[in-house]
Amino acid sequence: MDYPLEEAAEKLQRERRAPAYKLLSNQKNVTQLAHGEKYEMIGNNLGVTLTFVVYLLLMLGIGYVAWKRTSNLSDYILGGRSLGSLPSALSAGASDMSGWLLLGLPGYAYVAGFEAAWIAIGLLVGTWLNWLFVASRLRTYSQAAGDSLTLPAYFENRFNDTSHILRVVCAFFILLFFLFYTSSGLVAGGKLFQTVFGLDYTTAVIVGTVAVVSYTFFGGFLAVSWTDVVQGLLMFAALLVVPVMAINAVGGWDATMSAMEAKNPELLSAFTGTDGKAIGTMAILSLLGWGLGYFGQPHILARFKAIRSEEHVPMARRIAVVWSGLGLFGALLVGFAAIGYFETPLEDGERAFMLLVDALFSPVIAGILLAAILAAIMSTADSQLLVSSSSLAEDFYKALFRKSASQTELVWIGRLAVVGIAIVACSLALNPDSKVLKLVSYAWAGFGAAFGPALILSLFWRGMTRAGAIAGIVVGGVTVVIWGNMSGDFLGVEGLLDLYEIIPGFILSTIAVVVASKLGAAPHADTLAGFDSAIRARYHNLP
Repeated sequence: MDYPLEEAAEKLQRERRAPAYKLLSNQKNVTQLAHGEKYEMIGNNLGVTLTFVVYLLLMLGIGYVAWKRTSNLSDYILGGRSLGSLPSALSAGASDMSGWLLLGLPGYAYVAGFEAAWIAIGLLVGTWLNWLFVASRLRTYSQAAGDSLTLPAYFENRFNDTSHILRVVCAFFILLFFLFYTSSGLVAGGKLFQTVFGLDYTTAVIVGTVAVVSYTFFGGFLAVSWTDVVQGLLMFAALLVVPVMAINAVGGWDATMSAMEAKNPELLSAFTGTDGKAIGTMAILSLLGWGLGYFGQPHILARFKAIRSEEHVPMARRIAVVWSGLGLFGALLVGFAAIGYFETPLEDGERAFMLLVDALFSPVIAGILLAAILAAIMSTADSQLLVSSSSLAEDFYKALFRKSASQTELVWIGRLAVVGIAIVACSLALNPDSKVLKLVSYAWAGFGAAFGPALILSLFWRGMTRAGAIAGIVVGGVTVVIWGNMSGDFLGVEGLLDLYEIIPGFILSTIAVVVASKLGAAPHADTLAGFDSAIRARYHNLP
């Protein structure tokens, strides 16, 4: 996940209202981290460098093994629907959190204290609800609906859209948001490579891009999912070890809380900003609202479709919730511990994790823990590349141009699409100050508002129509873009336009789906029959 850029953070300093979450920006974090003198010294340490090299070779090795097991497009896009509970849960979590979990959230906790808990609560509840209500249904329905490999294909088959309009609309939003989302991840990876290997920024971005593309190109979904398991475990371990060691170094939990109180008593309140003023309803709703984004993220939903069977979903849900909960809690503790550990306030609080690792651990252990940041970045970038390439291969190439394309041909189209998308994203990433990267701010909200309501209603509501799906997707995506560029009071409500754009986007998208479905033609008989068939096929295991 990535968050709005510099102007949002400046706005937060002026008023403690809804944009509090906008302090978090993975792109901005890593850009600033590369300028920290202490952190730049890490790049000269042989132990850290060798650890990174070993880690990258391990990831490429996994990609090679997965390549040998990839024989058709289903294997490449969904791993042949063969994932067990553990890889499904960890892959979904790792591809979701990105470097934000190790950079943004600890930085937010360092700056805002207990206020940061609201966003962690929203994300954890969103994770649980997504696995509870969407995972099982989407796993079975996506297979029942013509063995749909991608989200656009699922919508098309769910509503028997022979015009392909629905599929193309979905694919357009996926490609649009992911292109800029991925470029931001490559910027983050480039900055990290720059600090570790001492490369110039351009070379570092290219090296990071090649590393991510390599195993995505060859192994597809299996490579991405298997590496996400390794990366998810690494992130999990880092967020357990670092806060424990840091809090112990401060003198324990009581000492950490005392240090926070000494620096600013307001850090210990979840309802006030650091200036002592109440953060307000809009701020709390905005922070909790991030949980709505889970219902529409294509790279997370792909894990639901790829799980071996619906019987594996309950265990996967438990693993995912535990992983997310402990990871989010650990990230908050990193920020709290940094408040007590560093006597001199950090210019950039989002350097907390890196600086604690550098200060508390030996070079080799530090290298392993810092590799967790690289793992977080890569686990999201590879998923985004795969979903984007899947849309090009399955939703544009096969659906519109080559309906008779062979499986081998589609796999190679998908692989070439990975390279093509990566080249465009890399070209955007070469200029970290490019204004086009501002669109990344809307990616999480865009996906959540555009696809979330349409997906949930399509799984639960028999009377939903193709027109309703199109209306919901378009209204949700457009609302996010427009609302995200406005701020201030509206309709007499203070700070209404500062409300995180996913909330109005989600609400308006839901309304659009219902209204368009009710006012338009009734669902086709084949659409109703397909829905009833899916109901009979899997609802015996309804959560």
